[in-house]
Amino acid sequence: MEEGSERLRVARVGKPHGIRGEVTVQLFTDQPEDRLAPGSVLICEAGKDTADRTTSTLTVATQRWNKKICLLGFEEIPDRNAAEALRGSVLLADVASHHDEDEGWYSHELEGLSCLTPEGDQLGVVLELVTGPAQDLLLVRTQAGDEVMVPFVEEIVPEIDAVAGQITLTPPEGLFP
Repeated sequence: MEEGSERLRVARVGKPHGIRGEVTVQLFTDQPEDRLAPGSVLICEAGKDTADRTTSTLTVATQRWNKKICLLGFEEIPDRNAAEALRGSVLLADVASHHDEDEGWYSHELEGLSCLTPEGDQLGVVLELVTGPAQDLLLVRTQAGDEVMVPFVEEIVPEIDAVAGQITLTPPEGLFP
């Protein structure tokens, strides 16, 4: 990894598609055409249920869409059996460090931050930032162990202090149990 860069989770490998080694992917990036373009080199880390437990690099050979599902083929994955062994793996890309709050946040920058009310009451901890077609959502685990999806909009998430490790939330009535 180059100095001044960080690894960004861009996708999770799903099931194989066809017999030529293509896989479906769950996207974690809003720039799949750039970050998953043919020729891109990605770091492949095994997921908890992945058959192939090695961490390796994969070079994107093909990217295409089947309706709204992104399909990737890799130079190193020749067939369906090799593709099946990758199922559940996480694909990471090296990107330039990102610190401009006006440009948004990466999921890994928010994971683990405490969520508080403006009065300082603990609401929970961020598990991940879920990117959606209409808007992004914060997945927050409450102290009771429930998972709550919080719309990631300025009215509900007015302040993020990554240095202090906390996010201020003003959730509507009934969002948190």
